[in-house]
Amino acid sequence: MDKFKNLTLKVLKWIGISVVSVLFLMFIIPLLFPGTISQQVKLIANKHLAAKLDYKKTHLTFFKHFPSLTVTIDDLLLKGSAPFQQDTLLTAKEVSAGINLKDLIFNRTVKIDEIYITDSYANVFVNSKGQANYNVYVSTPSNKPADSTGKGASIKLDLIKFENIHLKYIDQAAKILVDAKGLNYTGKGGFSKDVFDLDTNLDINTLDFSLDRIYYSQQKKIHADLITRINTNALTFVLRKNELRINELPLKFTGFFSILKEGYDLNINAASEKTTIRDMISVLPPQYLDWGKNSKIEGNSDFFFSLKGKFIPSKNLKPNLKASLLVKDGFVSSGGAQVPMKNLNMDLSVDLPSLNTDNLGLNLKNLMFDLGKNNNFRAVVKTKGLKEMQINADIKGALNLQTLQQTLGLENIQMKGFINTNIQSNGIFNLDKKLFPITKGFITLKEGFLKTKYYPNPVQNINIDAKINNTDGTFKSLGVNLNPFKFDFEGNPVFVTADLQNFEDLLYKVTAKGTLNVGRIYKVFAKKGLDVSGLIMANLFLDGKQSYATTGQYSKLNNKGTLILKDIKATTEYLPKSFYIKEGNFQFENEKMWFRKFNATYGKSDFALNGYLLNTINYFIERKGTLHGKFVMNSNYILVDEFMALQKGDNTNKSIEVDYAKAENPKSSGVVIVPKNLDVSLEANVKKVDFKGLNLNDLKGLASISKGQVYLKNTDFNIIGSKMNVDARYQDETPLTANFDIALKVQDFNVQRAYKEIEMVRKMATAAKDVKGIVAIDYKLKGDFDKNMTPIYPSLEGGGLVNLRDVEVKNLKMLSTVGNSIGAKAFNDPDMKGVNIETHISKNLIHIDEFTFKVSLLRPTISGTSSFNGLLDLQIRVGLPPGGWIGFPIVVTGTQADPKIKIFSKTGQGIVDALYNTKSNKVIRQEKRAEKKSRRQQRRDQEAQEKKAKTAENKISTDVKKK
Repeated sequence: MDKFKNLTLKVLKWIGISVVSVLFLMFIIPLLFPGTISQQVKLIANKHLAAKLDYKKTHLTFFKHFPSLTVTIDDLLLKGSAPFQQDTLLTAKEVSAGINLKDLIFNRTVKIDEIYITDSYANVFVNSKGQANYNVYVSTPSNKPADSTGKGASIKLDLIKFENIHLKYIDQAAKILVDAKGLNYTGKGGFSKDVFDLDTNLDINTLDFSLDRIYYSQQKKIHADLITRINTNALTFVLRKNELRINELPLKFTGFFSILKEGYDLNINAASEKTTIRDMISVLPPQYLDWGKNSKIEGNSDFFFSLKGKFIPSKNLKPNLKASLLVKDGFVSSGGAQVPMKNLNMDLSVDLPSLNTDNLGLNLKNLMFDLGKNNNFRAVVKTKGLKEMQINADIKGALNLQTLQQTLGLENIQMKGFINTNIQSNGIFNLDKKLFPITKGFITLKEGFLKTKYYPNPVQNINIDAKINNTDGTFKSLGVNLNPFKFDFEGNPVFVTADLQNFEDLLYKVTAKGTLNVGRIYKVFAKKGLDVSGLIMANLFLDGKQSYATTGQYSKLNNKGTLILKDIKATTEYLPKSFYIKEGNFQFENEKMWFRKFNATYGKSDFALNGYLLNTINYFIERKGTLHGKFVMNSNYILVDEFMALQKGDNTNKSIEVDYAKAENPKSSGVVIVPKNLDVSLEANVKKVDFKGLNLNDLKGLASISKGQVYLKNTDFNIIGSKMNVDARYQDETPLTANFDIALKVQDFNVQRAYKEIEMVRKMATAAKDVKGIVAIDYKLKGDFDKNMTPIYPSLEGGGLVNLRDVEVKNLKMLSTVGNSIGAKAFNDPDMKGVNIETHISKNLIHIDEFTFKVSLLRPTISGTSSFNGLLDLQIRVGLPPGGWIGFPIVVTGTQADPKIKIFSKTGQGIVDALYNTKSNKVIRQEKRAEKKSRRQQRRDQEAQEKKAKTAENKISTDVKKK
């Protein structure tokens, strides 16, 4: 017994010593290797990252992820790879790396086998050109033999663990958005091996997924238990065990996913078999989920999905998508419903080859349900294509809307009325070819009533009697009859009848009467964004034929009546802010829609229009119609900057091109986008126009918008106290680029004010800094605007004449340097009054024709080339008295800030012009100093450049169209 007791004490003693030793080592080791760890972290970062990495501090501990020794980086910030160096790729409260203790103690090397990331935000981005911000890891190939000693820092992962991650992935090339919040991930496997199995456990609190702006998942909870075989050589992921749950819906995945050089290769199959309708409903948008909790829902469902093929945007390759949904023997009944929904059955399949919506195939083989006797709905619909759609549809139903509302337990809406429909359609729908399926059908609604929780008053007495008929599959036999559509809202009745026949040459008869409070009707349907209580008042009678207007037979039209709008908000997809129509009084007279009184604002800008639009009915009928008109426009103030496409504003319904451009260029303003379907002339009278800090006052002239271009003709305005006359043309190309032509004339231009107040003058005429007085300008230019609507100087071409009417030039550095070199101080104050200077601009160079002026008794003549970036290659002939017939040459090179003078020389040093790509709007090469050439070769080069510039200048006159 004593021996056992002694043995026990010895064992406990050694266990105690071991525990104390381990604890001692756990405290002492982090103190022994802090320098090694910090140095190795920096070594790994500098060696393997092509992006900026910042962090607050690093520290070692055994207790963070016991029993691993971990190095932890606090408050990490990692920027993206080029061209996203200023954008955040990853932030994290903590990033920890588990270190191999054996290698650290015995070899003093850091080998990382575990990674932990906590409270992180990852912003992964691929722009529309396919450039990604995540290419931050740089592998460093070496011709040296492999390091067999094992020294240095290395990564050999067996475990990755993420806690509370917000991952946002935007791929604009593929039009994909993934937004995962509350992501927790554990991955185990031999990450350093070429081929390994990754055991994954994944939970996401909310997941959003959209493709081409269509959301297929919103705020979904995800749980995944996955085993994926990963081949790092081929970047291929094979799905071996993949059990996924979206809310309550289980899904099983099989297939593979490969990352290619220019895209992806996919073969993914997903299935959710023998699940319930309730499970399927759990993946509906979040606003519908509460509805299912209080309803009795029975029935079975099956769901299948596949995505197969290569996705390579540069080669226009996209995978094929197929999906199907089967619902059987459904039963739905809310708590207070007297009649349940029975026999709910649906069989739907979707086929989308190459993700091309023009080839979209939908096959609704069956959709049916019953709501008691004489209350049922049946539909069979099959379509193929989108632009040219083959349709075969049979839809029948008779429903009591109040019974439907009670059965479904819709608490936020009250419905009443009897709806009945019977539509059969078979054939091809194509707007361009004017084809319409052979169709016969009707839809009626009697004694309708609609009230929502969002607004206290209902829309009531809703009656609709609509019939559609087509006998031969063309637009010619298509007829639509609406007799009537009427309802009451807050004591105001609205009444519309319409008889439309022969859509090839539309014969129409429409009557519309009533007053509608648009702001309040929007509240009924909980629509956001209309924050004014707008009114529409109509008393219209339209009777005519489409061809009467297009062929000028206006006397056969009988369009009359009024349409009044008050406090209406309107948006367009290309403008960042909303238009507010304070008052619009429109009168219809046959072919014209007169603007009798129209006042509107846009941000700080205001407009008052009087005039007419022509053929407005054709515009609304024709899918590609153009709206014609003629107006007088008066305005107190227009701020051009707030029309630029990427500026901040309240409009959330912008085009995808504008949204993507803004995402890629968050600090840019973009350019002004001009509507392509307008052909409108304006007699403009604007008191003040502001454009990028430039003030134009009392603008008067003719403006027109045609085919996406804006023209100004014989337009006058005051700028810095001078009256300027311009002819101009402007056209946007993308939300980030535009081009322009301008021909301008100004008689009394104050040089010093222009230099101080106009950035373009400071850029194009740096010498104006040392010039005081008045000049006259007759100049023509064409070029491009960049993403901030600033001229791209290498794109400018043109030229013209500057007359130094009454100027004083003092201490112009280039002339002063010449004067100092030849001992003539008079060059500091030359007499240049009345001198004409003709120049031609091309590829960032300014070519100066010969001009002569007076310097005391001398007659200098200057010609040559300078650049917008200050390079000089000028030739000066200093004419001596009497009359300047005899003279000597001087060459000026260097820069405007540091001119170089060579007396008695004719050989300068040319300037190689810039290269500019007009298609991509990119400067390929800036101008630079040329290699030294003979005088003869320089003269030939200069003559060739001047000829190109002169040709471009002459062409501008034809480009500035006379509209």
